Amino acid sequence: MINSYTGLDDSAVATAAVRAGADVVREMYGQDLARIDKGAGDFATAADLAAERAILAVLREARPDDAVLGEEGGRQGSGAREWLVDPLCGTLNYAVGNMVVAVNVALRDGAAAVADPFSGEVFATDGSLAWASRGMGADVPLAPTSATRLVDVNLDPPFPSAPGFRAVDLLAHPGFIESFRPRVVSSTLALAWVAAGKRAAYVTDGGDLSGNLHFAAGIALCRAAGCVVTGVDGGPIGAGGQGLVAAADAETHDRLMSLMTG
Repeated sequence: MINSYTGLDDSAVATAAVRAGADVVREMYGQDLARIDKGAGDFATAADLAAERAILAVLREARPDDAVLGEEGGRQGSGAREWLVDPLCGTLNYAVGNMVVAVNVALRDGAAAVADPFSGEVFATDGSLAWASRGMGADVPLAPTSATRLVDVNLDPPFPSAPGFRAVDLLAHPGFIESFRPRVVSSTLALAWVAAGKRAAYVTDGGDLSGNLHFAAGIALCRAAGCVVTGVDGGPIGAGGQGLVAAADAETHDRLMSLMTG
């Protein structure tokens, strides 16, 4: 049997993996799904687990020597390279019939892809360039822009930067209201939207997110697309960093930082 993923580069593997996961998420949508309690109000559904299995099947076939860190299954394998898998970002949305969810796969410090299961869009990067595709159509380069003035702010805990920074305070700041319009989607799909020009920025607290499997793919997309990406304190993302600000351009980033730290 010929391996269907033989010869694919890392970005194509990431794309195939998120498409496989997205197919499962879409097919199981609207079903009465079993829930697996994770504590503190968090849970996974049968769709999370099934999507992760579909993604892992692609990665095992395409990159059998690589390690994988999955949200539901933990770390598997001992290869020097590691794939980060978030099979269903926005589980709480999905469980109540809200379609704002994402499927994220990223090679640590390398290629990445994010799929929107319901629009059919896939956003991908090889680590240098970033593009979007839909179905069998031609790839379209991602072009960030702040023209929408829409800024997604994640309000989910934890809030390690408080009291110095609170997302709710940013939303109520008069300067924010003058310059932007808030959105709260509770899914890292919003990061792909920043890279694609559908959002002006995305802001979240949450400590060091540089290797976080929820955020890795979106951060990679934004960086490859040319967005400005920092922590909520304006510093680099990494050990000791706090949260994330991904902005379409320097002007938007500077404006947000002035509101958050001023």
